[in-house]
Amino acid sequence: MSIPLFDDVEPLSGCICEECARQRLTDSVTRDTGTCGSATAATRAIVVAAAAGTAVSCAAGAVAAATAPSAATRSVLGQARLAAPVTAPLHLTRDQILDRAQLWVDAQVPYSLSALWSDGYRQDCSGFISMAWGLGTNAWTGSLPEYATRIERDALQPGDILLFHNQANPEKGSHAVIFGGWADSDHRLYTAMEQTQPHTRVQTTPMAYWTNSDKYVAYRYKYLVSGTGDPAPGGTGTTGNPGTPGGTGTPGSNAYPGARAFGPGANNAAVTRLGTLLISRGARSYYVVGAGPLWSVADRDATKAFQRAQGWSGGDADGLPGPATWEYLVDGAGRNIPAGAPVTRPTGGSTAPRYPGAASFRRGQSNDHVLTLGRRLVARGFGKSYRVGPSRTWGEADRRAVEAFQRAQGWSGRDADGYPGPETWRRLFL
Repeated sequence: MSIPLFDDVEPLSGCICEECARQRLTDSVTRDTGTCGSATAATRAIVVAAAAGTAVSCAAGAVAAATAPSAATRSVLGQARLAAPVTAPLHLTRDQILDRAQLWVDAQVPYSLSALWSDGYRQDCSGFISMAWGLGTNAWTGSLPEYATRIERDALQPGDILLFHNQANPEKGSHAVIFGGWADSDHRLYTAMEQTQPHTRVQTTPMAYWTNSDKYVAYRYKYLVSGTGDPAPGGTGTTGNPGTPGGTGTPGSNAYPGARAFGPGANNAAVTRLGTLLISRGARSYYVVGAGPLWSVADRDATKAFQRAQGWSGGDADGLPGPATWEYLVDGAGRNIPAGAPVTRPTGGSTAPRYPGAASFRRGQSNDHVLTLGRRLVARGFGKSYRVGPSRTWGEADRRAVEAFQRAQGWSGRDADGYPGPETWRRLFL
């Protein structure tokens, strides 16, 4: 299998430091006109910002937040050389890694084994990680470990990766995802940032992955530097400024991510972290399968319970985390949610079962989980595919009912395949 690489720019005076690497990039983009004409100032801003390894801001941020570049712009960027050679990857904090990854998530970069995105990185899983880690080259699943140190799964922190490289046939099953944080207190679920069909996504995922779970290995970027959200050995991390409503914040950071990160329609790593923190403060009973990136009634009710535990009321206990609520959670301050606190669910207060795992819902499986699922689908109004009624044996009627429910959530493609994952299960029992 061929491994596409970037064309490296010759070093300046043999120096491979980051400042020289960035200067080489600026020089190369300025002089590289190719067959498509000179790169525009906006194009240069995107490439320079992508290589710099820092959160895009000001004018460059406005460019990066724009719609996907035109085909002509992509052509120019594809020809532009990345400055940092493979011997000098960028030195990044965890926040910077997650910020870079979030750029692709926001842009919903289409998956491709051969195409290059506007920043020059290949649009597959290893290209995505190469971009997030600032490698300056398109690594693949067989070479990513060269830039990393193997760690235990329980030691995973945001910005690390989980990698499965199928040595026998790398094109069959090989995959890698960025670890965005634990989604439950038992470390059975986590937030995965990944490049997959049809585009870059963030999703609550069972540890270590949906398939070949036992073969995934945890790695940490070799060139990680200390910074916000990256605690020193034995430390607890930096407590950031709580910020102000409407701020942006960063995944994995202690800074308040802003009011816009929460509420109906929110889908981001801050929601996952909120749920994880709330669960650690006594809100486990509010969640069906653990915390996830999609804002839910469980997040609202758990937040409200935590706020009331502090003695707050009225608008101070509305279920939406403000700077004070967030600061209490990240600092471990205040009172925990008392044991036995009432849990109000929109489904009549029933206690939802724990997600049993994807293996329970496959052809030939017969168990109580299938029956529980079917009955819940009927109760939610998605039982038209059943001729007789739900049973303990998984069948096409179950799959079609699940698919109908998934499509009602606005999902499509692989996200609406008729097989219930943790997020489908969580929403079904809300």
